[in-house]
Amino acid sequence: MNKTIRRASVFALLLVLTLLVRATWVQFYDGKALAEDNKNRRNVIATYSRPLGNIIVAGNAITGSTRTKGGDLAYKRSYQDGKLYAAVTGYASQAYAPTQLEGIYQDLLNGTDTRLKTIMDTVTGRRADPGDVLTTIDPAVQKAGYRALGDTKGAAVAIDPKTGKILGAVSTPSYDPSSLTDANTAGSAWKSLNADKDKPLTNRALRQPLPPGSTFKLVVAAAALEDGLYENVDVPTDSPDPYILPGTVRPLENENKSAPCENAPIRQALRYSCNNVFGHMAVQLGQDKVRAMAEKFGFNDDAQDVPVRAYPSLYPSGMDKAQTALSGIGQFDVTATPLQMAMVSAAIANDGELASPHMVSQITDGDGEVLKDYDDDADTRRIVSSETAEQLRSAMRTVVEQGTGTNARIPGATVGGKTGTAQHGENNSKTPYAWFTSFAKSGSGKEVAVAVMVEQSNAARSEVSGNGLAAPVAKAMMQAALK
Repeated sequence: MNKTIRRASVFALLLVLTLLVRATWVQFYDGKALAEDNKNRRNVIATYSRPLGNIIVAGNAITGSTRTKGGDLAYKRSYQDGKLYAAVTGYASQAYAPTQLEGIYQDLLNGTDTRLKTIMDTVTGRRADPGDVLTTIDPAVQKAGYRALGDTKGAAVAIDPKTGKILGAVSTPSYDPSSLTDANTAGSAWKSLNADKDKPLTNRALRQPLPPGSTFKLVVAAAALEDGLYENVDVPTDSPDPYILPGTVRPLENENKSAPCENAPIRQALRYSCNNVFGHMAVQLGQDKVRAMAEKFGFNDDAQDVPVRAYPSLYPSGMDKAQTALSGIGQFDVTATPLQMAMVSAAIANDGELASPHMVSQITDGDGEVLKDYDDDADTRRIVSSETAEQLRSAMRTVVEQGTGTNARIPGATVGGKTGTAQHGENNSKTPYAWFTSFAKSGSGKEVAVAVMVEQSNAARSEVSGNGLAAPVAKAMMQAALK
């Protein structure tokens, strides 16, 4: 009998010890994970128990916090000019995970970032006062791009070439982040936005790479000049017209059949956007050299954070010569975001050096003290030589002054650019994409680089062109930046 009792006691003791071990494990090891779990409503209640910190543009808050009526969520996020800045802010929602700047800096904005805590906060366990995010966005540039894009489906990015500051990041059609902030109404708004065939939640400025068309010819020209294939932009090239794609009987057609493209120098080939010149040039260089130059500009980078992570722009590998030729005019499997093409123009404008693009200038604590200065941390890397950059700037000015980019002219400013019209759909069966990438400099020394992509507009197919649709948007943003 005693033996049975002893065994039962030992078994019970083991159960108690097991329970204590498990409780200790949950409390000290799993506790943090459970506390931070997105499904833990206590976190949502704590986040919205008081106003959040703000996202700032030019000294003014474009976000806020509104008192709710009843319930356990005391505040909800609000937005000033929500549609205008949606591609910058993203949204903070009581029902969904935050996105873009709201998501990247959620701990700072809700006061849980450890850098915000004082000694007293640590002792008492009190949540620290939230901090703020100061952006690099210029409201005049942002508004100019948003208004110029209007009802079209597209995007635009403006960069200060010397500092890398993103002055504008616009995506249309846009959406109002305020529609997603309230847990009671966010579900229906979310469903409606995702059902919209125009995909307003997609950040086309940073996260929708598409074929860049002839704007990519700048990259091929840079590779040719840096490689020494051609000494300068005014030396005749070895460019038959028509140029037959290697291994095929298919000619690489030029949009302007009467353009003087046979053996055209790079300047003339950019002015008239000669496909034969850059298709053949890509084959002469070989895909590896073109890819190497593309990657110096930022293509194939899957960790491009500004700080929002941009989708990588791609230059493919494993192509045959015909495919390499098509890649030379920004077709085949080449894709780019407006951010990427703005980076190309920014590097050319900045004497061949690319300053890291970024849309956050500083983050501060609740008292306005700077926690991190991203402007000071921005690095610059050389992409092409100063001589190559000057050659390309000169050729790009010719495009605007005498070529396919005349709609980007700005009186009193030096403007250079490159148009692009990229094929869309099998056998170009869908409306092409219209592109324009450019730079401008005022007499006072102000500079800006802009890239615009129009994915879909109401224009007739015959009227779709980089000069007709995208260049006017770039012009509006450049004018705003130079004022």
